[in-house]
Amino acid sequence: MLDQIFDYLHLHFSVEASIVLLLLIFLEAVLSADNAIALAAIAQGLEDKELERKALNFGLVAAYVLRITLLLTATWVQKYWQFELIGAAYLLWLVFQHFTSEEDEDNQHHGPRFSSLWKAIPVIAFTDLAFSLDSVTTAIAVSQETWLVLTGTTVGVITLRFMAGLFIRWLDEYTHLEDAGYITVAFVGFRLLLKVVNPALVPPEWIVISAIAIILAWGFSKRNLPEEDSSLPIKTQELEKQEVAE
Repeated sequence: MLDQIFDYLHLHFSVEASIVLLLLIFLEAVLSADNAIALAAIAQGLEDKELERKALNFGLVAAYVLRITLLLTATWVQKYWQFELIGAAYLLWLVFQHFTSEEDEDNQHHGPRFSSLWKAIPVIAFTDLAFSLDSVTTAIAVSQETWLVLTGTTVGVITLRFMAGLFIRWLDEYTHLEDAGYITVAFVGFRLLLKVVNPALVPPEWIVISAIAIILAWGFSKRNLPEEDSSLPIKTQELEKQEVAE
């Protein structure tokens, strides 16, 4: 009975399937680093830790639904270059918006700012969808088994949520990390654009991953100095006056 069910669902559990699944999960994790930074930077636009957490949770639930829809319609989507062009334009617009934003007192740019949670959620969801346009081809090339790709995607979204949570904290700790993240977003945007213009010009995955690794290394190269408590000198002077008076 079980064999008939598995045959009907095309679920062939084998050593080969396990290796392919691990490869899909690995690719999702590696290719999600730049995505995670972008989503973390977007969530930070709410400037409230609780709202940031909710934005990532709800945004990635919506993103998961969009990813599954994209995978199930991938054969149809790949026939129309307009989807990749829209995705590339959207990602490059995010990069342009970031680097043309006003600088803070540390001469650093910041991502978009949101007045409510519900304005941030669709931006997170559609940003992840734009990244998925680049990775869906890789996933399908690795395996034609729908259940394997869907399982890898599910684990990938969970990994992405974990990584985005880490990057939200790291964005406050490292000076160049947000800029580094948006530079990698630009790489993905130009890669999608090259697929539309001339697929032969698209760099191989190992070059993209190597470039992202170098840029992220620069992003982690400088840690923000801890803010000094300006009230300490005043408190010290008050203590000295009390000691003199005694």
